[in-house]
Amino acid sequence: MELEECKEKWARLFEEYKGQLLRLAKRNIPTVMQRRMGEEDIFQMALVAAMDRIEFLENNPEVPPYMKLRMILLQTVTDQIRRNLLAQKRNAYAEVEINDTVSTQTKAQLSWNMLADSITSPASRLGREERYAQVRQAIDALPENDRQIIQLRNFDGMNNAECAQILNLEQKAASIRYVRALQRLKDILVQFSEFRQ
Repeated sequence: MELEECKEKWARLFEEYKGQLLRLAKRNIPTVMQRRMGEEDIFQMALVAAMDRIEFLENNPEVPPYMKLRMILLQTVTDQIRRNLLAQKRNAYAEVEINDTVSTQTKAQLSWNMLADSITSPASRLGREERYAQVRQAIDALPENDRQIIQLRNFDGMNNAECAQILNLEQKAASIRYVRALQRLKDILVQFSEFRQ
């Protein structure tokens, strides 16, 4: 297949999965960065990045197309976090909106966040980070099929029907795969004392 044909094919796939990819971007853009860019911006950047990675997209035909697009989108989010939050440039955390008409709900949310931050000890924060790392490690230890269905359901917020379509399965098969994957994940997690009951 010609390079231009490949690019057109993957651009069509980006459009086909646009709803899911936008939801994924929205869930993964840090709040502090949302003042600078939205999910539509990330989607467009990921599309451009994908056009530079056609060889990657065309390889491994056994991997569902959405999973490849998902990976590029998440890498784009990570790149933007590095560029906007970790760079020693203008501090995104210090930015303040000029618009002074912040809603009561937003002010209330900020108050709750500040309260939560003030009562969260370094030890509990460290414990939470450790549990996150253990969950990531456990998910990485799963077979690819299990990892995919858990990522789609739990991190991308998809339902069984959407997962079935992306993974080219019957809806019942997707549901069974998800339940089995959760059981395998649980079996791995109980090795860690924090997850034993």
